[in-house]
Amino acid sequence: MANFFNDNKDLEFHLNHPLMQKCVDLKENNYKDKDEFDYAPLDFEDTMDSYSRTLEIVGEVCGDIIGPNAESVDHDGPQLINNEVKYAKGTAENYKALVDAGLIGMSLPRKHKGLNFSIVPYVMSGEIVSRADAGFANIWGLQDCAETIHEFGDDAIKNEFLPRFSNGETAAMDLTEPDAGSDLQAVMLKATYNEDEDQWYLNGVKRFITNGDADISLVLARSEEGSSDGRGLSLFVYDRAEEKMTVRRIENKMGIKGSPTCELVFKNAPAKLVGDTRLGLIKYVMSLMNSARLGVGAQSVGIAEAAYREALKYAHEREQFGKPIIKYPAVYEMITTMKVKTQGIRSLLYETARFVDLYKSYGFAAEERKLSPEERKDQKYYSRKADMYTPLLKLFASEYSNEIAYDALQVHGGTGFMKDFPIERIYRDARITTIYEGTSQLQVVAAIRGIGNGSYLKYIREYEALEYNAESEVIKARLIEMTQQFEETSDLMSAYKNSELWDFHSRRIVEMAGNIIISYLLLNDAQRDEQYMASAEIFSKKAMAENQDKMAYIKDLQVDDLSQFKIVE
Repeated sequence: MANFFNDNKDLEFHLNHPLMQKCVDLKENNYKDKDEFDYAPLDFEDTMDSYSRTLEIVGEVCGDIIGPNAESVDHDGPQLINNEVKYAKGTAENYKALVDAGLIGMSLPRKHKGLNFSIVPYVMSGEIVSRADAGFANIWGLQDCAETIHEFGDDAIKNEFLPRFSNGETAAMDLTEPDAGSDLQAVMLKATYNEDEDQWYLNGVKRFITNGDADISLVLARSEEGSSDGRGLSLFVYDRAEEKMTVRRIENKMGIKGSPTCELVFKNAPAKLVGDTRLGLIKYVMSLMNSARLGVGAQSVGIAEAAYREALKYAHEREQFGKPIIKYPAVYEMITTMKVKTQGIRSLLYETARFVDLYKSYGFAAEERKLSPEERKDQKYYSRKADMYTPLLKLFASEYSNEIAYDALQVHGGTGFMKDFPIERIYRDARITTIYEGTSQLQVVAAIRGIGNGSYLKYIREYEALEYNAESEVIKARLIEMTQQFEETSDLMSAYKNSELWDFHSRRIVEMAGNIIISYLLLNDAQRDEQYMASAEIFSKKAMAENQDKMAYIKDLQVDDLSQFKIVE
């Protein structure tokens, strides 16, 4: 029987990172639940054992059910029948298996029927599910909506909606509209308050909504009459049982076909306000989007893992000119690069997840007690790191998953273009990851702040200051040189004082920072397990070559040269 957790030792390695002690101790809040819930852990070791056992269950469900169902789900897809979305048969089986195993609502408090898991094992579950079926991972990952309700809803909303997740009810985040895609400030779906009834009503259209027919939906709507920007938007929770929302259609997509993407029409749909008015976009949805971007990071790593494994398997089986194609340098270099890049974005994924874990856990702890000055400082530190690493993760993980899927299909040759092999589906599924939950271009916009304010350089210096074993000296020297090049290039861009040039070169300089950070993460992994030394060596060499090219291009192309790129205007 296949188990997608046990067959990947990288997962257990990252689960047992030294910082997990701090994550778990904060999340479990002195393990106080042990006196009220018989399944609550007694201590750190007990918690980690629970994480491992649960991830084994996730791995088993994915290996035995979700993975084998992926092809039929991709073929059949969902249907719209009498204003209700009917999942493909395999999708329904997948979701039932996870509900029956008690795996929905993993990060929610036990008082709301959750497992109170930290973010890391939840994100790890998302990676495992995505390896099995990236489309189904979208349905699984919408548990993020529950976390948003938990973080920002009042007690009445939390008590009403959160326990329903563990019972198997599904979720959606209804943000995008026909004229409001990446620019959510343009959302116009209207929320009107009836004072006599003490009730909000929603009217308008939402488009490209994943799992739009969900039982519980978070809806971004314009609550302030006459407003036109993000400060006029609020967040609401809508219950599908009200039957005041119509599913106009299911989109026919290129990939992730098992995940229903819907166009919705709300007509006098009663809804409940989450938190305060006017904070819907600037606070609550920004938090929700960051969680979603972490989820897409996990999805991208899962896709990359699946593509790499398909390529490796095929390269060992396929013979050309008398030997398996894995024996040819042109092929084994491609597959080695797939593995190294997958390990790189996986390290970035769990580094980011730990930062999110810590600052959110401090936030929940602050609801029950006063944080010490040291704890408040710690929370601020990890919150800032999470803000800087999340767009970097979304950018690198999604772009790499596309590269790896592309190369994996190339390894298959002509057969990869046919539907006889899973790589054709994996290739199509990967394509969306650079687009939804903020395009790669928008991730650069979010990340470029870390260049201008020196955050990325500061974090790189923190890695540089760590102790490394003697075997790491060559790689560390390489990374120090890369850091000097990065700092020099950043200073050069700052000296221009030209916003257009900043925008033009922003992706190059952000990728330079990301290349150094991922290299350091792999080198740090190698301090705990020498098997990662080869990956750190390969990745850092390729990264240095890329950074040198980017630096040279930035130096060579000045403000006056930008006009040559405007021939398309």
